[in-house]
Amino acid sequence: MAILSAPKILLGLGLVFVVGYVATDLLFNDDQYLLKLKQERKQKNEQFRGHRTSPLPEELHENFDSLRYYPPQALWRVTAELQRLPPGDTISLPLTEGGADKYTRFARASFQWQSHQQTVTLLRRVSKTDSTLFLPFTDRTNGRGSYGGGRYLDVETPGRRDEQVILDFNRAYNPYCAYGGNFSCPMPPKENWLNIEVPAGEKSYKD
Repeated sequence: MAILSAPKILLGLGLVFVVGYVATDLLFNDDQYLLKLKQERKQKNEQFRGHRTSPLPEELHENFDSLRYYPPQALWRVTAELQRLPPGDTISLPLTEGGADKYTRFARASFQWQSHQQTVTLLRRVSKTDSTLFLPFTDRTNGRGSYGGGRYLDVETPGRRDEQVILDFNRAYNPYCAYGGNFSCPMPPKENWLNIEVPAGEKSYKD
């Protein structure tokens, strides 16, 4: 029977420790992500229950329980390739109640999904000083699980030298128009109409 020397035993234990540490670290980070996501959704539910901050019509406050979401999935936290666009490239998004809002095209973000290339345009609001980029999009779940008019996603602005950007569709949310009331919401432009299903983020408020 082979007898392992002390150095080999120590090396083996060291590798076990490293693998265990990496696995634990990944699990911890994932748990932290899920915990933060859960907290964000809890805070949003509390906002919707409030009479002053809720986009729900007054008569719906009393019976409101919670918003509905697809289960969080790591695969919908997508890393996309970034193609920056020349400054000053503006687009007008029609509003649901008439009129339009102006945005600047910041960059295009591309990712591969089941062998199909998907590309969306990230926008920056002209009239506001938001630190995040705006991604209004539609996908094939609209009207069949998610809100029929499309959804929104706020995207962290990448650094100047970044060549990739994270699109976390688990954080996709409905425009206020999805809940009734007198809201006027920008509609997703055709360049952001995805030809895939995105079963992630917020579902429709009502079946």
